[in-house]
Amino acid sequence: MKKFFYSFYIFLIATIALKCMPVAALEKSFTSGNYTVKVNYNDKSKPGDAVFVRLSFLHPLVQIEKTTATLELYLDEKRLDKTEFYLLRNDSSTSKTVFLAGIPLSSWWSSKNNYSLKVIYTLPDGTHSDFSLPFALEYKEFISETIPLDSRNTSIKTDTSSTRMQQINKLNAILGTINKENVYQTTSYIPPTSATRRTSYFADRRVYTYTDGNSSTSLHYGTDYGIPTGSTVKSCAAGRVVMAEDRISTGWSVVIEHLPGLYSLYYHMSKLEVKEGDIVKAGTLIGLSGATGLATGPHLHWEMRLNMSAVNPDYFTTDFTCASE
Repeated sequence: MKKFFYSFYIFLIATIALKCMPVAALEKSFTSGNYTVKVNYNDKSKPGDAVFVRLSFLHPLVQIEKTTATLELYLDEKRLDKTEFYLLRNDSSTSKTVFLAGIPLSSWWSSKNNYSLKVIYTLPDGTHSDFSLPFALEYKEFISETIPLDSRNTSIKTDTSSTRMQQINKLNAILGTINKENVYQTTSYIPPTSATRRTSYFADRRVYTYTDGNSSTSLHYGTDYGIPTGSTVKSCAAGRVVMAEDRISTGWSVVIEHLPGLYSLYYHMSKLEVKEGDIVKAGTLIGLSGATGLATGPHLHWEMRLNMSAVNPDYFTTDFTCASE
């Protein structure tokens, strides 16, 4: 760690962001002066999940909120991904400023313990410092399935029209937008339905067979709930509706922004109850389930995207922001 004018303490506390599992704390500290930097994060995750790091500064009365910080993920010496921290809150009464950052973990990565995280930050006076955090990826097995498509769904899946391409480009532009000031909910999210029957799971490896004898392979980006048409669909968390429209592939669809770069998606609905620009809470009715778009039967497809990458929706029903301090 580089020397800098302001001295500080660094406390590292690791929490495993897995529901209903005991939390093992990892602690490490560097002692030196009048700053305390505290880190909470999940030091173990599974392929397809994410890793979030909460960076808290306890400080005297200075504008520490102007600190800039970056989170990086490494496998050995190779950097796999990086993202910027964004401000959660700045409490002058307690001299505490909190930042958050999250990185998606590919479902194609294998379990290894030689991953690591690196936090790099610059204080308001220009002082620069960094430190590393241990991190491990645990084993997870994914399902493989073959799905035969009828003529209608074959037509949708193989549609290369300009309208469908425009819809895809529009969605990607939304999912690639990071609004650092848009922080709506940092506590655990909820499933969008009370139903428990799942017909497909996140990151299922799929082979689609077409009526003409051809086939294609893809990854299932969300979780499918087998529920009858007309079942209520609710927002998984507080946020802002950034898309509410009918699409060729996904039918009546809703996309909600929750955190900078974090979005939830709801597909194949029969009716929408929200419009673009609406602000919703966790549990707000956003539509009714259906079988619109590419669907072999009535169901709800629930998806989460972090920095454009699909991540396991179940991960976000845990304390994923490591808010327990």
